[in-house]
Amino acid sequence: MILDNIEWIFFDVGSTLVSEEKPFLHRLHEIAEAVNEPFEMIQDKVIQLYKEKKKGEYVLIMDHGIERHRWRSEDEELFPESYECLERLSKKYKIGVIANQIPGTASRLEEHGVLKFIDLVIASAEEGLEKPDRRIFELALSRANCKPENAVMVGDRVDNDIVPAKKMGMKTVRVKQGMWKYWEVISEDEQADYEVDDLSEVAALFL
Repeated sequence: MILDNIEWIFFDVGSTLVSEEKPFLHRLHEIAEAVNEPFEMIQDKVIQLYKEKKKGEYVLIMDHGIERHRWRSEDEELFPESYECLERLSKKYKIGVIANQIPGTASRLEEHGVLKFIDLVIASAEEGLEKPDRRIFELALSRANCKPENAVMVGDRVDNDIVPAKKMGMKTVRVKQGMWKYWEVISEDEQADYEVDDLSEVAALFL
């Protein structure tokens, strides 16, 4: 079995454990207002850019030279499946987080009610490292005292989660949620060991 001998399961946060849909839509509305275009037109442009493997909203912000407003993290919501997934998995495995996040990741996870299931939080703002930098994965594995082959990375982004974790020798699970679900895999390096539509399917892989 490909998921035998697993000790640690690491999760991304945005669009993996937590839905960013509301703050993302806020940002699109801000862009639409700034460039004086209909929201639907901006949304279509951003989706097309994500299909081209580009972070669409940032491309439009840069192209138009407009202000990038504060990310409204207070509007993020836990995906419905996240709580049960973490609760179930934490009874058998150590649970970690490896995420590119603004400061306060652990506090936000506590507010969402799931920090009690998580043994280790490695977040870019606190560590000064960002995915896909190999060093943030090495740091997480070092603190977990875990070998790569005994760890899994679960995330929504092929470039930030799947590719670097595979290179480390970790197992990988891609969750096709959020805007990065449009990423079309074109090489073996990008192919996760498993692809799922939500975290209820993640729990089923391990239990």
